[in-house]
Amino acid sequence: MTTNLPFSITLKHILSSFASLVLITLFFITRTSFSPSSSIQPPDNTLRISKYSSTGTKSHSQESVSCNKIPPSLADALIHYAASNVTPQQTHSEISVTKKVLEKKSPCNFLVFGLGYDSLMWSTLNYGGRTIFLEENESWIRQIAEKFPSLESYHVRYNTKVRDADALMAAVRDKEECHNVSTDPRVSACELALKGLPEVVYETEWDLIMVDAPTGFHEEAPGRMTAIYTAGMMARRRKDEGETTDVFVHDVDRKVEDEFTMAFLCRDYLTEQEGRLRHFTVPSHRSYGVSGGKLCP
Repeated sequence: MTTNLPFSITLKHILSSFASLVLITLFFITRTSFSPSSSIQPPDNTLRISKYSSTGTKSHSQESVSCNKIPPSLADALIHYAASNVTPQQTHSEISVTKKVLEKKSPCNFLVFGLGYDSLMWSTLNYGGRTIFLEENESWIRQIAEKFPSLESYHVRYNTKVRDADALMAAVRDKEECHNVSTDPRVSACELALKGLPEVVYETEWDLIMVDAPTGFHEEAPGRMTAIYTAGMMARRRKDEGETTDVFVHDVDRKVEDEFTMAFLCRDYLTEQEGRLRHFTVPSHRSYGVSGGKLCP
Protein backbone atom coordinates (compact mmCIF):
# COMPACT_ATOMS: atom_id res chain seq x y z
CA MET A 1 0.00 0.00 0.00
CA THR A 2 1.22 3.53 -0.77
CA THR A 3 1.68 5.89 2.21
CA ASN A 4 1.34 9.63 1.63
CA LEU A 5 4.00 11.81 3.30
CA PRO A 6 2.79 14.71 5.46
CA PHE A 7 2.58 17.96 3.58
CA SER A 8 5.23 19.65 5.72
CA ILE A 9 7.80 16.93 5.06
CA THR A 10 7.04 16.93 1.33
CA LEU A 11 7.36 20.72 1.15
CA LYS A 12 10.64 20.59 3.09
CA HIS A 13 12.07 18.05 0.62
CA ILE A 14 10.93 20.09 -2.36
CA LEU A 15 12.51 23.30 -1.01
CA SER A 16 15.71 21.45 -0.11
CA SER A 17 15.95 19.94 -3.61
CA PHE A 18 15.28 23.33 -5.20
CA ALA A 19 17.99 24.97 -3.10
CA SER A 20 20.50 22.29 -4.08
CA LEU A 21 19.64 22.76 -7.74
CA VAL A 22 20.21 26.54 -7.45
CA LEU A 23 23.62 26.03 -5.80
CA ILE A 24 24.73 23.56 -8.49
CA THR A 25 23.58 25.92 -11.24
CA LEU A 26 25.47 28.87 -9.68
CA PHE A 27 28.59 26.71 -9.38
CA PHE A 28 28.63 25.85 -13.08
CA ILE A 29 27.82 29.43 -14.10
CA THR A 30 30.71 30.72 -11.97
CA ARG A 31 33.07 28.05 -13.28
CA THR A 32 32.23 28.86 -16.88
CA SER A 33 32.59 32.62 -16.34
CA PHE A 34 36.13 32.35 -14.89
CA SER A 35 37.45 29.58 -17.10
CA PRO A 36 40.53 30.65 -19.14
CA SER A 37 39.19 28.98 -22.24
CA SER A 38 35.98 31.00 -22.08
CA SER A 39 37.87 34.17 -22.97
CA ILE A 40 39.66 32.53 -25.88
CA GLN A 41 37.04 30.45 -27.70
CA PRO A 42 33.51 31.63 -28.42
CA PRO A 43 30.80 29.23 -27.33
CA ASP A 44 29.52 26.82 -29.93
CA ASN A 45 25.74 26.96 -29.88
CA THR A 46 25.31 24.29 -32.54
CA LEU A 47 23.78 21.03 -31.33
CA ARG A 48 25.50 18.02 -32.85
CA ILE A 49 24.39 14.44 -32.32
CA SER A 50 27.08 11.89 -33.02
CA LYS A 51 26.61 8.26 -33.79
CA TYR A 52 28.68 5.87 -31.67
CA SER A 53 29.51 2.25 -32.31
CA SER A 54 28.75 -0.56 -29.85
CA THR A 55 32.34 -0.32 -28.60
CA GLY A 56 31.86 3.26 -27.50
CA THR A 57 33.99 4.89 -30.23
CA LYS A 58 32.65 7.59 -32.47
CA SER A 59 31.93 6.58 -36.02
CA HIS A 60 33.46 8.45 -38.94
CA SER A 61 30.16 10.04 -39.90
CA GLN A 62 27.98 12.25 -37.74
CA GLU A 63 24.27 11.72 -38.26
CA SER A 64 21.34 13.75 -37.04
CA VAL A 65 18.47 11.88 -35.42
CA SER A 66 15.41 11.85 -37.62
CA CYS A 67 12.12 13.03 -36.17
CA ASN A 68 9.24 10.58 -36.48
CA LYS A 69 5.57 11.17 -35.83
CA ILE A 70 4.03 9.36 -32.87
CA PRO A 71 1.43 6.74 -33.83
CA PRO A 72 -2.18 8.02 -34.06
CA SER A 73 -3.27 5.72 -31.21
CA LEU A 74 -0.76 7.32 -28.84
CA ALA A 75 -1.77 10.78 -29.97
CA ASP A 76 -5.43 9.95 -29.33
CA ALA A 77 -4.61 8.72 -25.82
CA LEU A 78 -2.59 11.82 -24.95
CA ILE A 79 -5.30 14.19 -26.14
CA HIS A 80 -8.11 12.20 -24.54
CA TYR A 81 -6.63 12.03 -21.05
CA ALA A 82 -5.26 15.56 -21.17
CA ALA A 83 -8.72 16.94 -21.92
CA SER A 84 -10.83 14.50 -19.89
CA ASN A 85 -12.29 15.19 -16.46
CA VAL A 86 -13.55 11.61 -16.09
CA THR A 87 -11.78 9.44 -13.52
CA PRO A 88 -10.94 5.84 -14.59
CA GLN A 89 -12.65 3.00 -12.74
CA GLN A 90 -9.42 2.05 -10.97
CA THR A 91 -7.21 4.13 -8.70
CA HIS A 92 -3.65 5.13 -9.61
CA SER A 93 -2.16 2.50 -7.29
CA GLU A 94 -4.43 -0.21 -8.73
CA ILE A 95 -3.58 0.73 -12.32
CA SER A 96 0.11 0.64 -11.43
CA VAL A 97 -0.10 -3.09 -10.59
CA THR A 98 -1.09 -3.99 -14.16
CA LYS A 99 1.22 -1.36 -15.63
CA LYS A 100 4.24 -3.04 -14.01
CA VAL A 101 3.38 -6.34 -15.69
CA LEU A 102 2.73 -4.68 -19.06
CA GLU A 103 6.14 -3.00 -18.86
CA LYS A 104 7.70 -6.48 -18.77
CA LYS A 105 5.41 -8.33 -21.20
CA SER A 106 4.20 -5.83 -23.79
CA PRO A 107 3.71 -6.02 -26.68
CA CYS A 108 1.55 -8.99 -25.79
CA ASN A 109 -1.98 -10.42 -25.93
CA PHE A 110 -4.22 -8.65 -23.42
CA LEU A 111 -7.88 -9.63 -22.88
CA VAL A 112 -10.10 -7.21 -20.96
CA PHE A 113 -13.60 -7.98 -19.71
CA GLY A 114 -15.16 -4.54 -19.86
CA LEU A 115 -15.03 -1.41 -21.99
CA GLY A 116 -14.71 1.84 -20.09
CA TYR A 117 -12.98 5.16 -19.57
CA ASP A 118 -9.66 3.40 -19.06
CA SER A 119 -9.79 1.22 -22.20
CA LEU A 120 -7.75 3.59 -24.35
CA MET A 121 -5.14 3.62 -21.59
CA TRP A 122 -4.84 -0.18 -21.51
CA SER A 123 -4.58 -0.38 -25.29
CA THR A 124 -1.89 2.30 -25.32
CA LEU A 125 0.12 0.67 -22.51
CA ASN A 126 0.13 -2.48 -24.64
CA TYR A 127 1.25 -0.58 -27.73
CA GLY A 128 2.27 -2.95 -30.51
CA GLY A 129 0.35 -5.86 -28.96
CA ARG A 130 -3.27 -6.96 -29.28
CA THR A 131 -5.80 -5.76 -26.73
CA ILE A 132 -9.40 -6.99 -26.97
CA PHE A 133 -12.33 -5.72 -24.92
CA LEU A 134 -15.47 -7.73 -24.13
CA GLU A 135 -18.52 -5.61 -23.30
CA GLU A 136 -22.11 -6.40 -22.31
CA ASN A 137 -23.65 -3.08 -23.47
CA GLU A 138 -24.03 -2.81 -27.26
CA SER A 139 -24.90 0.89 -27.26
CA TRP A 140 -21.79 1.65 -25.20
CA ILE A 141 -19.65 -0.27 -27.71
CA ARG A 142 -21.05 1.86 -30.56
CA GLN A 143 -20.44 5.04 -28.59
CA ILE A 144 -16.80 4.15 -27.84
CA ALA A 145 -16.23 2.93 -31.43
CA GLU A 146 -17.25 6.31 -32.80
CA LYS A 147 -14.78 8.07 -30.53
CA PHE A 148 -11.93 5.54 -30.63
CA PRO A 149 -12.27 3.35 -33.74
CA SER A 150 -8.84 1.79 -33.14
CA LEU A 151 -10.09 -0.16 -30.09
CA GLU A 152 -11.07 -3.78 -30.76
CA SER A 153 -14.22 -4.67 -28.82
CA TYR A 154 -16.94 -7.35 -28.98
CA HIS A 155 -20.41 -7.71 -27.52
CA VAL A 156 -20.93 -10.50 -24.97
CA ARG A 157 -24.17 -11.83 -23.49
CA TYR A 158 -24.24 -13.24 -19.96
CA ASN A 159 -27.00 -15.53 -18.69
CA THR A 160 -26.25 -15.32 -14.97
CA LYS A 161 -27.47 -13.11 -12.11
CA VAL A 162 -25.65 -11.97 -9.00
CA ARG A 163 -28.53 -13.29 -6.88
CA ASP A 164 -27.73 -16.82 -8.14
CA ALA A 165 -24.03 -16.69 -7.25
CA ASP A 166 -24.29 -18.80 -4.07
CA ALA A 167 -26.30 -21.51 -5.84
CA LEU A 168 -23.83 -21.55 -8.72
CA MET A 169 -20.88 -21.92 -6.37
CA ALA A 170 -22.55 -24.83 -4.57
CA ALA A 171 -23.37 -26.55 -7.87
CA VAL A 172 -19.93 -26.32 -9.47
CA ARG A 173 -17.43 -26.38 -6.61
CA ASP A 174 -17.06 -30.18 -6.69
CA LYS A 175 -18.36 -30.82 -10.20
CA GLU A 176 -15.81 -32.79 -12.23
CA GLU A 177 -16.67 -31.03 -15.49
CA CYS A 178 -15.71 -27.71 -13.94
CA HIS A 179 -12.23 -28.94 -12.97
CA ASN A 180 -11.26 -30.58 -16.26
CA VAL A 181 -8.61 -28.34 -17.81
CA SER A 182 -8.47 -30.35 -21.04
CA THR A 183 -12.08 -29.46 -21.90
CA ASP A 184 -12.57 -26.56 -24.30
CA PRO A 185 -14.85 -23.93 -22.67
CA ARG A 186 -16.92 -23.87 -25.87
CA VAL A 187 -18.10 -27.42 -25.25
CA SER A 188 -17.78 -27.57 -21.47
CA ALA A 189 -20.68 -28.89 -19.39
CA CYS A 190 -19.73 -26.53 -16.54
CA GLU A 191 -22.35 -23.85 -15.87
CA LEU A 192 -19.61 -21.25 -15.38
CA ALA A 193 -17.92 -21.69 -18.77
CA LEU A 194 -18.59 -18.85 -21.22
CA LYS A 195 -19.49 -20.49 -24.54
CA GLY A 196 -20.58 -17.57 -26.72
CA LEU A 197 -17.39 -15.53 -26.96
CA PRO A 198 -15.85 -14.60 -30.33
CA GLU A 199 -13.63 -17.34 -31.78
CA VAL A 200 -10.55 -15.13 -31.52
CA VAL A 201 -10.90 -15.14 -27.73
CA TYR A 202 -10.70 -18.94 -27.54
CA GLU A 203 -7.95 -19.27 -30.14
CA THR A 204 -5.54 -16.69 -28.68
CA GLU A 205 -2.89 -17.41 -26.05
CA TRP A 206 -3.50 -14.62 -23.54
CA ASP A 207 -0.59 -13.16 -21.59
CA LEU A 208 -2.78 -10.88 -19.45
CA ILE A 209 -6.50 -11.02 -18.61
CA MET A 210 -8.33 -8.24 -16.81
CA VAL A 211 -11.78 -8.91 -15.29
CA ASP A 212 -13.47 -5.57 -14.64
CA ALA A 213 -16.88 -6.52 -16.05
CA PRO A 214 -19.70 -7.36 -16.43
CA THR A 215 -21.82 -5.31 -14.04
CA GLY A 216 -21.96 -6.81 -10.57
CA PHE A 217 -23.13 -4.23 -8.05
CA HIS A 218 -26.81 -5.25 -7.81
CA GLU A 219 -28.75 -8.50 -7.53
CA GLU A 220 -30.13 -8.50 -11.09
CA ALA A 221 -26.77 -7.75 -12.71
CA PRO A 222 -25.02 -10.63 -14.53
CA GLY A 223 -22.06 -10.64 -12.11
CA ARG A 224 -18.51 -11.77 -12.80
CA MET A 225 -18.80 -15.42 -11.84
CA THR A 226 -18.44 -16.77 -15.39
CA ALA A 227 -15.81 -14.22 -16.41
CA ILE A 228 -13.57 -15.13 -13.46
CA TYR A 229 -13.95 -18.87 -14.03
CA THR A 230 -13.37 -18.66 -17.78
CA ALA A 231 -10.32 -16.41 -17.35
CA GLY A 232 -8.79 -18.99 -15.03
CA MET A 233 -9.48 -21.87 -17.41
CA MET A 234 -7.99 -19.98 -20.37
CA ALA A 235 -4.83 -19.41 -18.34
CA ARG A 236 -4.58 -23.10 -17.40
CA ARG A 237 -5.15 -24.24 -20.99
CA ARG A 238 -2.14 -22.40 -22.46
CA LYS A 239 -0.26 -24.70 -24.83
CA ASP A 240 3.24 -24.11 -23.48
CA GLU A 241 3.67 -25.83 -20.13
CA GLY A 242 6.07 -23.21 -18.80
CA GLU A 243 3.84 -20.23 -19.58
CA THR A 244 1.93 -18.20 -17.00
CA THR A 245 -0.95 -15.78 -17.41
CA ASP A 246 -1.38 -12.69 -15.25
CA VAL A 247 -5.04 -12.39 -14.28
CA PHE A 248 -6.35 -9.21 -12.64
CA VAL A 249 -9.78 -8.92 -11.02
CA HIS A 250 -11.23 -5.62 -9.85
CA ASP A 251 -13.84 -4.96 -7.13
CA VAL A 252 -12.72 -7.84 -4.90
CA ASP A 253 -14.26 -6.01 -1.95
CA ARG A 254 -17.56 -7.48 -3.15
CA LYS A 255 -18.66 -10.96 -2.09
CA VAL A 256 -18.84 -12.53 -5.56
CA GLU A 257 -15.46 -11.28 -6.73
CA ASP A 258 -13.85 -12.24 -3.42
CA GLU A 259 -15.19 -15.80 -3.26
CA PHE A 260 -14.92 -16.70 -6.95
CA THR A 261 -11.34 -15.46 -7.32
CA MET A 262 -10.18 -17.54 -4.38
CA ALA A 263 -12.09 -20.60 -5.58
CA PHE A 264 -11.15 -20.54 -9.28
CA LEU A 265 -7.98 -18.42 -9.52
CA CYS A 266 -6.60 -19.88 -6.30
CA ARG A 267 -5.15 -18.35 -3.17
CA ASP A 268 -1.77 -19.97 -3.92
CA TYR A 269 -1.62 -18.12 -7.24
CA LEU A 270 -2.34 -14.73 -5.64
CA THR A 271 0.66 -12.50 -6.37
CA GLU A 272 -0.51 -9.15 -5.09
CA GLN A 273 -3.51 -7.19 -3.88
CA GLU A 274 -3.70 -3.43 -4.11
CA GLY A 275 -6.89 -1.77 -2.97
CA ARG A 276 -9.78 -3.53 -4.70
CA LEU A 277 -7.56 -5.22 -7.31
CA ARG A 278 -6.14 -8.75 -7.06
CA HIS A 279 -3.34 -10.01 -9.27
CA PHE A 280 -3.00 -13.76 -9.83
CA THR A 281 -0.22 -15.52 -11.73
CA VAL A 282 -1.79 -18.69 -13.12
CA PRO A 283 0.48 -21.33 -14.71
CA SER A 284 -0.40 -23.58 -17.60
CA HIS A 285 -1.87 -26.88 -16.41
CA ARG A 286 -1.12 -28.79 -19.60
CA SER A 287 1.28 -30.79 -17.50
CA TYR A 288 -0.61 -32.92 -14.97
CA GLY A 289 2.17 -32.42 -12.44
CA VAL A 290 1.48 -28.70 -12.00
CA SER A 291 -1.45 -29.23 -9.63
CA GLY A 292 -2.10 -32.93 -9.58
CA GLY A 293 -5.13 -32.52 -11.86
CA LYS A 294 -6.78 -29.99 -9.55
CA LEU A 295 -7.63 -26.35 -10.26
CA CYS A 296 -5.67 -25.21 -7.23
CA PRO A 297 -2.46 -26.74 -5.84
